[in-house]
Amino acid sequence: MCSNYQPIKRSSNPWVKDHFKIDLPDADWKGHTWPMDKAPFIFMDNGILRCELGKFGLEPLWAKTKKNYGRWTYNARSETADKKPTFSPAWKHQRFGLVLAQQFFEPLYRDGKPDWAAISRKDNEPTAIGSLWESYPDHDTGEVVRSFSMLTVNADEHPFMRQFHEPGKEKRSVVIVEPGDFNKWLNANHEQARELIKLPNVNALEFEL
Repeated sequence: MCSNYQPIKRSSNPWVKDHFKIDLPDADWKGHTWPMDKAPFIFMDNGILRCELGKFGLEPLWAKTKKNYGRWTYNARSETADKKPTFSPAWKHQRFGLVLAQQFFEPLYRDGKPDWAAISRKDNEPTAIGSLWESYPDHDTGEVVRSFSMLTVNADEHPFMRQFHEPGKEKRSVVIVEPGDFNKWLNANHEQARELIKLPNVNALEFEL
């Protein structure tokens, strides 16, 4: 599970341009993202590839009037995303996006006390995290509100990701999409998406406290 992360930095725009042929949003975002904060993510919208700011914590259309709904929907269990009312519409319509992170944070317990471990790629490139996304028009402002949730998988047996979270509790990991699969993920049908929803390469990540 991931409740906070450091989003991609503007200085990484050349990386975005190289991999997606688009630019980061022409807007400001915080240097650390928590649920309900806005940060850049990449998605296909009616055949057009976009990189825009979205809220961390998916808000389905039917929940738009429920204040702070996204505070509890920042992660989506991949095993049940197609069945849960919050996430199933995004899954049904194949709204697969990529959250761009410099680092993501998980609790590492030592002597019964947690510390935030900052996890990143060993190759120092941004981490692209598989997500589901939604959008709806704000009837008061006319603004299109976008939001996303990171997909997760069970990590009880993963040599790296099983280090994190409270002892005795299920271990979970975000879904990390490799550069060679970016386009396939963003345009995936359900079968292709299932194939790409998997644990990260055990040798690809490192962490620091």
